[in-house]
Amino acid sequence: MHRRHLIAAAALLAPTARAQQAHPALQPASPAADAYHRLQGGTPHHLTAEQEAQRFTASTAPAGPPGRWAPRAALPIPRSEMAWATALDGRMHVVGGYGEGRVDRGYHHIYDPAADRWLIGATLPRGANHVAVVAHAGRVYAFGGFIEQNRNPDERAYAWDPAADRWTNIRPLPRPRGAAAAVSLDGRIHLIGGAGAPTMERASVGWHEVYDPQADQWSTRKALPAARDHVGVMAHEGRIHVIGGRFNTFEYNTDMHHVYLPTRDTWELRAPLPTARSGHGLVAYRGRFFAMGGEGGSLEGGVPRQARVFG
Repeated sequence: MHRRHLIAAAALLAPTARAQQAHPALQPASPAADAYHRLQGGTPHHLTAEQEAQRFTASTAPAGPPGRWAPRAALPIPRSEMAWATALDGRMHVVGGYGEGRVDRGYHHIYDPAADRWLIGATLPRGANHVAVVAHAGRVYAFGGFIEQNRNPDERAYAWDPAADRWTNIRPLPRPRGAAAAVSLDGRIHLIGGAGAPTMERASVGWHEVYDPQADQWSTRKALPAARDHVGVMAHEGRIHVIGGRFNTFEYNTDMHHVYLPTRDTWELRAPLPTARSGHGLVAYRGRFFAMGGEGGSLEGGVPRQARVFG
């Protein structure tokens, strides 16, 4: 359900003059007349009554200001399980995912809020789903991902140069994984959690590895307590917050909230989420964290029950 990150990220984007200078003349992405005609190889998409029943909005958190949602230009190609949206120079990047009947797409679409339109960026050299993406020092970085449907992790990593509209190879991950969280802090990129190999087990991991773009090198930091994937992540006031996520599958979601203290290379617990969820969006806005969307569920007698999609 990573598409929910798009709405959250778009609300925080501010167009800048630098954005126009840093990006080449990217081609506009033409939306389809039927917004769903290319989904799953051309199969029309309609929510079933069972899928509609999965929508869930209740929360034990106290009610806040209702706010207001406004529609914006839709993604040119409907898809899911793409990299969480990341903002660079006032534009938003969405990379990889499922779409048009495949799970290993290299799509790279760029949203320009000033014109309310989507542009086409250079395709990721290796298509994948659940890629970890982050903007850092004027570039977009993409790490790992799954080659098969939510499994078979990859170790390849890339950096995208906006001036050339080109991806280049960077040093691969020390250990392949997908559905990890990438966040920029103090000149380096932290890659936290995710799910690794072997493919058929797809077990969550607590790995915490740090990439130094200047040296093109990886180093290891203290692992995330309670290994998990599909987390929400945010760097705030010199610390990294990892919130929610799942243990291996969506039936085992968590409300856990850990904060990483880089000066001590340690993790501490903070207030949990009101509702356990994974695959959700997490943004900081006006001094507060907002967790939106995501998935939930439970097991009863070994059978998945109460599948939920949070609104």
